[in-house]
Amino acid sequence: MKRPFSIICIIVSAFVLMVGCSTEDMVQMEKKSKEGSSLKAIEGRWEGEIKIPNQPLPFIVHFMKENGTISIPVQGLNEFPLTSVKLSKSDLFFDMKIQNQQITFDGKVDQERIAGTFVQKGQTFPFELFKKSDDQAAEEKESGEIVQADLKNGTIKGLLETPKNEGPFPVMIIIAGSGPTDKDGNTIANPGKNNSLKMLAESLAEKGIASIRYDKRGIGENMQLAGNEKDLRFEQYIDDAAAWVQFAKKDGRFSKVGIIGHSEGSLIGMAAAKKTETDIFISLAGAGEPIDQVLIKQLGEQLTPTLLTESKDILAKLKQGKQVETVSADLQSVFRPSVQPYMISWIQYDPIESVKELNIPVLIVNGNRDIQVPAANARALHKEKSDSELLILEKMNHILKEAPADRKGNLATYTNSELPLSPGLVNGIIEFLNKNDITSNDDHSKDN
Repeated sequence: MKRPFSIICIIVSAFVLMVGCSTEDMVQMEKKSKEGSSLKAIEGRWEGEIKIPNQPLPFIVHFMKENGTISIPVQGLNEFPLTSVKLSKSDLFFDMKIQNQQITFDGKVDQERIAGTFVQKGQTFPFELFKKSDDQAAEEKESGEIVQADLKNGTIKGLLETPKNEGPFPVMIIIAGSGPTDKDGNTIANPGKNNSLKMLAESLAEKGIASIRYDKRGIGENMQLAGNEKDLRFEQYIDDAAAWVQFAKKDGRFSKVGIIGHSEGSLIGMAAAKKTETDIFISLAGAGEPIDQVLIKQLGEQLTPTLLTESKDILAKLKQGKQVETVSADLQSVFRPSVQPYMISWIQYDPIESVKELNIPVLIVNGNRDIQVPAANARALHKEKSDSELLILEKMNHILKEAPADRKGNLATYTNSELPLSPGLVNGIIEFLNKNDITSNDDHSKDN
C-alpha cells in the first residue's frame, strides 16, 4: 500500500501569495528593531529548508542589523518582515505573524549553519539554514544585459545574452518549466543547481544566437508580479511570454524572434507563438498531453488507491470548469480551492492541439532518459505535427544533461552545475535554425 505524501500549508493561499509591507508593518518593524539587540553576527542572506516529510519547503532569511525578512519562493512570499529576531550567544529565535497565524523558528547558530525547530499551529518540523557568502553571490552574478518588457499592469525583467560579433542577431525567448524554476533552469526546491537554461543561453550566444530568459511571475526577480493565488491563470504566463516577443520585435538589434520552451514552458511557448508573430518554435522536454493526464500518472506513483480515485474525480470536475469545495487534507497541497481556478485554466490547453495550430517551423526535442516527461511525449507531438522536426537524444534527461539510466544517478544531475549540456543538443538546435534561415548577420556574410 502506498504511503500518502505529507502535506502542510505553511501559509493560507500559499501558492503565489504576495505580501507587501504596509506602513504599519514598517512602523512595527522599526519599533522592534530599536528594542532588539544587534544581529551583526548573523547579518546577511541564509538559505535552507523546512524539513517537511516527502516535500521539504525551501526558504530564505535575510538578517539585518536589528531584524530581518523571510521569503518562501515556492509560495510567492517575498521579503516579508519578521515580527522579531532575538539572538543570545548561539541561541536564535525569530517569528512572523501572517493571516492571524503565529509561525516561529527556534534554533542554534553554529558558524555558517542555523538549525532548529519550526512551529505552526501545533505542528513542528526541523529546519536548517546555511549562510550565503559574498563570494558565492559574486560567483552567481549573471552576465548579460538586464532588460524589461511591458505588461498590462507593470513590467517583467529578463536577461539578454548576446553574441560577441556584430548584429543584428536572431533572438530566442527561453521559457522555463513548472514550479519555482528560475531563468537559469534551477529551482530552490533542490539543494544545488544545474544551470541548464543558463548554459543553453551561453551556448547559443557562442553560435551567434541571442536569447532572453526570465524568471516567471512570482519567482526571483519577478516576485513582485505574484498576486493572490485565486487570481492566477495560465493565460498570464502566456501573456508574459508574448510580451517578450513583442519587446524583441521592436528592438533593432534582433533580426528574427523565436521561442524555446522547456517542460511546461513548451506549452506556454506554443500558445505565445500562436498569439504573436513568432518566427520559429522549439519544444524541449514538453508534455504531449494535457496536465490532468500528466498529474494522474505522477500521482499514481505516490498516492493510495483511495486518494488516487479522489484525485481523478477532482480533475474530471476541474476539466469541466467546476471547482471542488471539499478536498481531503492529504490532497490540499495539489487541489486546495485557491489553486483550482489556475488548474481549470491550465487543463484547457492541450499540447497536441496547440502544436498543430502553429504555422511556423517547429523542432521537438526530448531525451530517452527523461524520467519526468518521457520521450514518447515528443513522438506524440511530432506525429500530430507532421511537418515538424524531431530530435531524440539517447542519454539526455529532463534538465538537458547526459544522465545514467538509473533513477538515483539521473536525479543527481539535477544539482550538478559542472555537467555540460547533453552532446548534440546545441548543434541540433543550430542546424534547425540554420535550415530555416534563422542565422546571425555574420553567418549571412559568410554565405555570400
